[in-house]
Amino acid sequence: MTIVPITSPDLDAAEVSWFAALCSDDYQFLGVPDGDLRSSWEHCSGIVKEAEAQGFRNILCPSSYQVGQDTLSFVAGCAPITEKINLLAAVRCGEMQPIMLARTIATLDHMLKGRLTVNIISSDFPGEKAESSYRYQRSREVVEILKQAWTQDEINYQGQVYNFSGLTTDPAKPYQTGGPLLYFGGYSPDALKLCGQHCDVYLMWPETKDQLAERMKAVHAVADDYGRTLDYGLRVHMIVRDTEAEAKEYADYIVSKLDDEYGRAIRERALDATSLGVSHQARNRELADKYGYVEPGLWTGVGRARSGCGAALVGSTDQVLSKIEEYQKMGIRAFIFSGYPHMDEARHFGTRVMPHLKTCSLPEAYGRVPADTPATPLGNGVRR
Repeated sequence: MTIVPITSPDLDAAEVSWFAALCSDDYQFLGVPDGDLRSSWEHCSGIVKEAEAQGFRNILCPSSYQVGQDTLSFVAGCAPITEKINLLAAVRCGEMQPIMLARTIATLDHMLKGRLTVNIISSDFPGEKAESSYRYQRSREVVEILKQAWTQDEINYQGQVYNFSGLTTDPAKPYQTGGPLLYFGGYSPDALKLCGQHCDVYLMWPETKDQLAERMKAVHAVADDYGRTLDYGLRVHMIVRDTEAEAKEYADYIVSKLDDEYGRAIRERALDATSLGVSHQARNRELADKYGYVEPGLWTGVGRARSGCGAALVGSTDQVLSKIEEYQKMGIRAFIFSGYPHMDEARHFGTRVMPHLKTCSLPEAYGRVPADTPATPLGNGVRR
């Protein structure tokens, strides 16, 4: 039995995803910049193509004001060079006028023929320091406007931030029925309310299994107030080798040249550096043993040079498979993995672990992707 009721209790597969390092986040040695791993179009699109070749079903395309690729531009560029893999586009709510954002997402959804998913982000903009309550109110309104655009004939919305009346939704009709699935991560009460009311998949950063279970219970309690269930996802780094000793040796290797002061500077330049979730990752590092393990197989060393997701599963193929199976029994249906360097680790995981996993696309599992081109203005609908 799962920890809490979930949307997909009978799903015997998981959406196994990888990570596109769009924001200057690829290293051989953590904290040591390598020009060959810069976040160029060539390198990042290469990661996407490798992930697709290894059988990953989705790939997270993050958003941040750092040297690298703009998320939505990058996702558009990936449409003609991929065929099967979904793309999880991180959208920082409020950066674009919401009606035009709805249109942009609909365009991408048609370009990808239903392979688009959306990660809702509420953190500060570059140069902005806004109150948390305002940021989440803005995000809530953006999400509610997106849902009107994707499911109704007109947008009529009166909010604290945005007001629109009588706008046709024809330019914003998506490929998927009801629009792309919404993935979301956040720890504050305002974040949980937004997710519980409107989102489909709650994404968690790595913590101990007990902590993850408590996190799922807290999120479900909010979703239940709205008469809803969610599916749950885990974003975690990965180091898998033939033996546990080899995996642990590689973990030590990638931090062997790390200067902790420079690592701190890397963490602090991120737009989410002061978030509650990041503080939980820092607390895990404090609680870890002298080798950086906060529980067997969960290594916090990555967080020494990275904001956000700050721990890795480290172990042999069998150990990693067992850990993933435990997470699935808890009710986790989506995994977003990554590793350093991202392309090499995608191959390590792809060759060792992927053949033993039953995977799925959550948009397909949810019945969002139509069998044929939909009757929308960008599809087979009447052109007015």
